[in-house]
Amino acid sequence: MKKKIKIAPSILASDFSSLGEEITSISKAGADYIHFDIMDGNFVPNLTFGPNTVKSLRKYSKKIFDVHLMIKSVDDFLIPFIKAGADIISFHPENVKNVEKTIKKIKSNKKKVGLVLNPNINEKKIFPYLKKIDLVLVMSVYPGFGGQKFMNSQIKKIQNIYKKTQMEKLNIDIEVDGGIKSSNANKVIEAGANVLVAGTACFKGGKKFYKKNILSLRKSK
Repeated sequence: MKKKIKIAPSILASDFSSLGEEITSISKAGADYIHFDIMDGNFVPNLTFGPNTVKSLRKYSKKIFDVHLMIKSVDDFLIPFIKAGADIISFHPENVKNVEKTIKKIKSNKKKVGLVLNPNINEKKIFPYLKKIDLVLVMSVYPGFGGQKFMNSQIKKIQNIYKKTQMEKLNIDIEVDGGIKSSNANKVIEAGANVLVAGTACFKGGKKFYKKNILSLRKSK
């Protein structure tokens, strides 16, 4: 039986001049998670925000803060983001020296942990860690910029991860990020995903459309 579909609006697509209000509005509109894309200008060709921004925004919502670390120095920033209010921390395995050690550090601080797969990374790379994590984040675009087109090649990867979790009877969320919109959400869900990250699709049109936007994604279940 598939899980309830959760929507995680990426604030990368929100109005940065009023981030607090944006998070409050999107939370009230029905978001399940608030997704933070943390970019360092090194691992990916863009810069976003750090722990202080997350900390300052924590008071605007009680929703789960879903933090995706697209940074080289993952281990150096775990505790700062945990202290800032992150509930889930997802990282790219290639950016740490010891994947199991990093997982253990996040878990020991009573936070959920996810492993992220870029489009060119085979899903089998993270299979040895599935019993130790809470979430797999499949990138359906190459990270670094919002508004990119969904890569259909990632559907098979989602299916393979879902089959593996079912076979092993693992209670793991499968999250997908990149080019998600109402017209393709259904095929992502059918492939086995249950958490959809969406930026433009959630925030387009302004506050009065947020609820409708989220429902449009969720109705694909």
